Amino acid sequence: MSKIIILGAGMVGSAMAIDMAGKHKVSLGDKSKDALDRAKQKCADLDTIQMDLSQKEELQSTIKAFDLVIHAGPSALGFQSLKYIIEAGINVVDIAFTPENVLELNTLAQEKNVTAIVDCGVAPGMDNVILGYYNEQMKLTDFECLVGGVPKVKKWPFSYKAPFAPSDVIEEYTRPARYVENGEMVVREPLTDCEYVDFERVGTLESFNSDGLRSILHTMPHIPNMKEKTLRYPGHVEYVRVLKESGFFSTDPIDVGGAKVRPLDFTSRILFDEWKLGETEEEITVMRVTIRGENASGKREEVVYNMYDEYNSETGTSSMARTTGYTATAAANLFLDGLFSEKGVFPPELVGRHKVCFDYFLAYLKQRDIIYTRSSRLL
Repeated sequence: MSKIIILGAGMVGSAMAIDMAGKHKVSLGDKSKDALDRAKQKCADLDTIQMDLSQKEELQSTIKAFDLVIHAGPSALGFQSLKYIIEAGINVVDIAFTPENVLELNTLAQEKNVTAIVDCGVAPGMDNVILGYYNEQMKLTDFECLVGGVPKVKKWPFSYKAPFAPSDVIEEYTRPARYVENGEMVVREPLTDCEYVDFERVGTLESFNSDGLRSILHTMPHIPNMKEKTLRYPGHVEYVRVLKESGFFSTDPIDVGGAKVRPLDFTSRILFDEWKLGETEEEITVMRVTIRGENASGKREEVVYNMYDEYNSETGTSSMARTTGYTATAAANLFLDGLFSEKGVFPPELVGRHKVCFDYFLAYLKQRDIIYTRSSRLL
């Protein structure tokens, strides 16, 4: 039995801790005692540790007793915390989705003899795993991922809820979106190129540019067309763009009654209650991955993977926590089972390229009723 510590006791972190506790000795670390207590109430087998993830010495002294860290802290602290973990020489699976390029830590990880599997959620995450596998099977020309989480009950005006902090969601709306078209990188404003897309069991959703390609811009430069777009209910984008264009996401302090306030902090606080997903609130996660290229027979082929998941009422786990968190725990378990042991920093496409790992991810998620349905056709 391995000793695991999960850093971050939010909805996703606690879901991962409970999942891992079925097979391992698990501790959960967070600054919030309330969050730790909520997780402990769901799973008495968890050990909890109140700690500050931003403090290097505290973080490193705490994790040194463990075989593996699963890092689910906030994105703002993500890169620095990941660096601290690697410096401590502890293997790690990371879902912090930091804006920095975590591949910059590859040399450090190799020097410390560490395996770091990063960006290992639903997207980035499982879409990368699928891409990595098919990159070994086909000569790829196109990759597209459409992904998003939406509440079952639409509440005006945003029709949106998330298990993440509003500031992390807003990051999707402010970070420039990079995609690849005809072999050239294109940088666009997020929330642009909106399209309506139909999905079974959900209906029509609105897709828009977001910066989700991340590591594959560096690991898959030979694929001439690559794009990731976020999904929301129709109308959401317009309301968010109004806030953005009006300055509500600005990080430049303004004077309010003699106090200096960052508009982003004010907006995040207002939206916290509006966007915060309730513990038992039902929501849906939808993803469609489309890959095109030349197959082993020399013919043009399109392969599509669809995933639809809902809030699990039996375990009280949101679909976004399930689809994100269980991808990470799959990576953790396949590493602990010895199926992947390379040293360095590895985004999921470099893990999923191995058939044994690709199959493991799909089987692990299927056991938890997260089903990726494959279809294909010749072009």
